[in-house]
Amino acid sequence: MIRIGIVEDDAASSALLVDYLRRYQDEHHEPFDISMFTDGSQVVSGYRPVFDILLLDVQMPNLDGFSAAERIRQVDQDVVIVFITNMTQHAIRGYEVDALSYVLKPVSYFAFSQEIKRSISRLRRRAADYVLLTVDGGLVRVATSDIVYLESAKHRTLVHTIDGRYSVVAPLKTMEAELEGRGFFRSNSGYLVNLRHVLAVRQNSAEMVGGHDLLISRPRKKAFLAALTDYIGERNA
Repeated sequence: MIRIGIVEDDAASSALLVDYLRRYQDEHHEPFDISMFTDGSQVVSGYRPVFDILLLDVQMPNLDGFSAAERIRQVDQDVVIVFITNMTQHAIRGYEVDALSYVLKPVSYFAFSQEIKRSISRLRRRAADYVLLTVDGGLVRVATSDIVYLESAKHRTLVHTIDGRYSVVAPLKTMEAELEGRGFFRSNSGYLVNLRHVLAVRQNSAEMVGGHDLLISRPRKKAFLAALTDYIGERNA
């Protein structure tokens, strides 16, 4: 099930997008779960990273699409954003929030379907995998994309996720080996960081989703920045 949010203040335009999604769904046998919002302020209020694709109108009365996207990116680095606009110059600003692309109004089905196809292709490349965490009392299955960072705690590891924290019966070194090749990198001896959730690097710290500020040790900083650059390049390829 692909979760799609439509953020559009014009009822007719919103209805057209829903019709196009239903048509695409029938033609390509892709199951969609569609949510609708009438303003950017609606979608950002209490936003949780549950959407796969967001179709954002640019011009809205209270909070425009770009401002909404900027706030969404603070907590969700992975949702695919496609802007709906009647002005081609808006496309340049879209790169600032890692928008996949934009669709011009009036929206044609062909152009729209091509962008949905591209969006789904990006989702497929990012398909979440899972890791089994050994905790007291059993096993917990967690999507690696939900893990923000892991923290060494003597002979255990604290796994900080978007929704909470798990105390795992394994040292950080063991968890690092299990997560190798999945976009994680040591910022220092005590933290293993999920690069997808890094919002900014400021001097010697990494600002993470959820308000976490993690130390980057001086010997690891150059390698950490290189790994982050490579990760972003691969994600946007």
